[in-house]
Amino acid sequence: MANYTAADVKKLRELTGAGMMDCKKALDEADGNVDKAVEALRIKGQKGVAKREGRSAENGAVVSLIADDNTSGVLVELKCETDFVAKGEKFQAAANALAAHVAATSPADLEALLASEIEPGKTVQAYVDEANANLGEKIVLDRFAQFSGEYVTTYMHRTMPDLPPQIGVLVELDKPDAETAKGIAQHIAAFAPKYLSREDVPAEVVESERRVAEETTRAEGKPEAALPKIVEGRVNAFFKEATLLGQPYALDQKKSVQKVLDEAGVTLKRFVRIKVGI
Repeated sequence: MANYTAADVKKLRELTGAGMMDCKKALDEADGNVDKAVEALRIKGQKGVAKREGRSAENGAVVSLIADDNTSGVLVELKCETDFVAKGEKFQAAANALAAHVAATSPADLEALLASEIEPGKTVQAYVDEANANLGEKIVLDRFAQFSGEYVTTYMHRTMPDLPPQIGVLVELDKPDAETAKGIAQHIAAFAPKYLSREDVPAEVVESERRVAEETTRAEGKPEAALPKIVEGRVNAFFKEATLLGQPYALDQKKSVQKVLDEAGVTLKRFVRIKVGI
C-alpha cells in the first residue's frame, strides 16, 4: 500500500479540487508522491474536458465588480452544468477572479479576454479549462460587460436563495444618483428590455414588426381605411414593450422610465442585462 497520510489527501484536494476518492486513487498510483498525483489528476481532468465539450452548460453565476468611486464596473457570466457546482466556493471564486481580471485589463472583446494572461504563463482560456478539469463539469466563459463613466452601478438578482445571482444588470448614468440607478437597474432585471430607446432599435427590426402588424391586422379583417392607424398603434406598442425608456416604471406604473429619469434630472446612457444561460 502506498505511503501517504490524511494530510497528503487534504493537500491534494486543495491543489486540484478533485474528490477524496480520486485523490486517494491518484496517491496509490503515484506511490504516495503528491507531485506525481497532481500531474495524474490534471491529465485525467484534461481528458475529461474533451468528453464534456458537447454537453450543455445552462447553470452558473453572474458576478459583478464595481469600482469604489463608481466610475467603472464589470459583469461576468460563468456557466456550468449543474446548480450544485454553481453554488460551490471554487466555482464562485473562479468567477470572481475572472471579473477582477476584466476590471484590471479591460479586454476589447471575448477573444482578447480568453487570450489574455490571468496568471503568469496562464491564459484565461487555460484557466477556464483548468476549472473544467478540477470541477468535473463543462465550464464556459462566453459573456462579459464593462462600463466606464460618470456613475456606474449594478443590481444582482438571485432567482433562488441558495444560488449565486442568476441575473446581473449594469447601468451607467451621466451623474451620481444611487437611488435612481438602483430602481432603474431593478426594473431592467424584472422587465428585460431589449433596447434603451426607439432610436436604438435596428431599422430591420422595426420593419419586421410593422410587416407582422400589417399582416395580422389584414388577417383580422379590419377595414382597409383603418389599417395605417391600427398598424401604427401596434408598432408603438412594440416600442413601449421593447425599449427601456418607453416601459411603465416597475415601482410606479403611471410613469414611464423616461419620466422617472427626467424627474430625477439624470440621463441613463447605457445598460446591459445578463441572465445565466440566456
